[in-house]
Amino acid sequence: MSMRIKAEGDVWRAELAEEGGERVVVFFCQSTDQRPYRVVRLDPDRHGGSEALEEIPEEELQGLFESSRSMGIPRDYPTYSR
Repeated sequence: MSMRIKAEGDVWRAELAEEGGERVVVFFCQSTDQRPYRVVRLDPDRHGGSEALEEIPEEELQGLFESSRSMGIPRDYPTYSR
């Protein structure tokens, strides 16, 4: 399941995924194909394996978006926690 938020003047679709055994949120821009996707790792201590994207409030999704980075999750990127 995905959620949509408005950020930086565009509409973004957020989806949960796994990357290297870690849970991540991937944001895809829906209003233009000129923007790269964005990714943020979820802190496993704060976001256990069972939480669905729909359970994350919109303001937290905004925070996740602000913490995300374009096109991947290298190890030096910050982990978002509530």
